[in-house]
Amino acid sequence: MTNLAKIPCTIITGFLGAGKTTLVRNLLENAGGRRLAVLVNEFGDIGFDGSFIEGCGIEGCSQEDIVELPNGCICCTVADDFVPALNKLLDRANPPDHILIETSGLALPKPLVTAFNWPAIRSRVTVDGVIAVVDAPAVAAGVFADDPDALEAQRAADASVEHENPLEEVFEDQLLCADMILLNKVDLLDEVERARVKADIAEHLPRSVKIVETDHSRVDPSLILGLNAEAESDLAARPSHHDAEEGHDHDDFESVAIPVGSVLSADVLLTRVGLAAEAEGVLRIKGFVPVEGRPMRLVVQGVGRRVAHHYDRPWNADEERNGRLVVIGLKGFDKNAVETALAG
Repeated sequence: MTNLAKIPCTIITGFLGAGKTTLVRNLLENAGGRRLAVLVNEFGDIGFDGSFIEGCGIEGCSQEDIVELPNGCICCTVADDFVPALNKLLDRANPPDHILIETSGLALPKPLVTAFNWPAIRSRVTVDGVIAVVDAPAVAAGVFADDPDALEAQRAADASVEHENPLEEVFEDQLLCADMILLNKVDLLDEVERARVKADIAEHLPRSVKIVETDHSRVDPSLILGLNAEAESDLAARPSHHDAEEGHDHDDFESVAIPVGSVLSADVLLTRVGLAAEAEGVLRIKGFVPVEGRPMRLVVQGVGRRVAHHYDRPWNADEERNGRLVVIGLKGFDKNAVETALAG
């Protein structure tokens, strides 16, 4: 089978809250007649990102087009989860024209790209491109996530690290593997800050990689889809901090799903999420909650001190209005403090 006959896959990587899911939604909404499918992997007990996409009412996107891989980091579960899920999409009577793969924020992209050389799939698919979504304001602040205190806590928790934090290596690996970098949320920076961030990122890149400025992950799909990178055949040009390792794990992180009842207003919820995010060791809070008197579901995303929200879709008539928030943090983070804050 020639590469022309292979189904192209785009790997979308990036750290917590950078805008990966928003990018996937934008691509689905502007598919231009392409049959797109999505494999979405969220680090934690419940894969909420898939439910955000699945429930958004995008024309041409059905439930079977969204496949969630919630059983751990996608690059750690290639054999058990990723390859079987990919084959299931490929074996459909009407297979997709293009597959989007949204990784966990903690995933290393290179092992996933390498998996495309597995005999079970290498004749059927190719990596059209690896897209790294970067939180521009976080990088401008000298970090790549929005909570430097949490990063310091992570560094202190790892006795083997003296100068570099493991999370920083994950971020750098995402850049090193990318065919294109989306510098997202640039609307929050001025021109001088944008130029400085782009220069900082460029210093990490061993090859020419285009950096595209975006806000709310809005980008013409023609820039993302159709790169023809064949990344699985170009591994040597994608160095990684973990090239010498046989595997890796994410034992330094854990997550908990917390049921949340209806709230009086969005402001009430945002206040509670903001307080919960201040608990020691918390990295990210995400989920959806019912608001009294509102027919639509309120989605909230909290990374560090920044909390974003929007109403994504109406609650279905036969759907229980049960809210759920997933909290991701360093192992041993203060769950009681988080639950107390969210309970108000």
